Amino acid sequence: MQQPIEVFDWHRILIKELPWTFLGEVAFRTVFMFIILLTALTVSGKREVRQLSIYELVLVIGLGSAAGDPMFYDDVPLSSAVVVFVVMMACYKLVTYISDHYGKVRNVLEGTPVYIVEDGRVLIDNLKSEDITREELFADLRVQGIRQLGQVQTTILEPNGQISVFPFKEGAVLDGLSIMPRLLDARTERLTTPGTYACYTCGHVERFDQPVDAPVCRHCGQTKWCMTVRDT
Repeated sequence: MQQPIEVFDWHRILIKELPWTFLGEVAFRTVFMFIILLTALTVSGKREVRQLSIYELVLVIGLGSAAGDPMFYDDVPLSSAVVVFVVMMACYKLVTYISDHYGKVRNVLEGTPVYIVEDGRVLIDNLKSEDITREELFADLRVQGIRQLGQVQTTILEPNGQISVFPFKEGAVLDGLSIMPRLLDARTERLTTPGTYACYTCGHVERFDQPVDAPVCRHCGQTKWCMTVRDT
């Protein structure tokens, strides 16, 4: 029969029945999990690390878990949580120090800025390498007031997962692919009317002077097109 819990039993609260040397194992476990979290978030890509740096996200996950368990479970000693906090903070400080002083390490862990739109055209290969969908890109552009790709001179995916958008100056806007959902739904493979069309996938703009069936985009190889629009 389980013995009733004695309230404010400080030995149970601080260490329970474990030996104090067990805290060394807790420190090792924490370092191990810090490395696992850092590796997982590095591999997962920038999409998962929006706004927070990868180091801050690892710290938040690790400290959140360490802080939560001792609050609810009587069999988790406070001393273990304290060791986790200390070791996590030490790992965080060490990794950020190394990152600040060694550019190659920083580039591996955080990544580098990546161009994903240039001159109104989506760089599909770069988008795929960063594990970001075209729909996610278009949503981010719409949030920043962009209605069609011809407005965009350059878009850069930053290491923290956010995008920086540099529009064309007034008067230099190009014909481009509309990124408004309803206009995107009007895509077609059969171009029955001569005119200027934009590739549905990458936004490459091309003029067709006669009707054509399923023309292939020279940049991404797709065959769906939309009529271009222009915003000045």
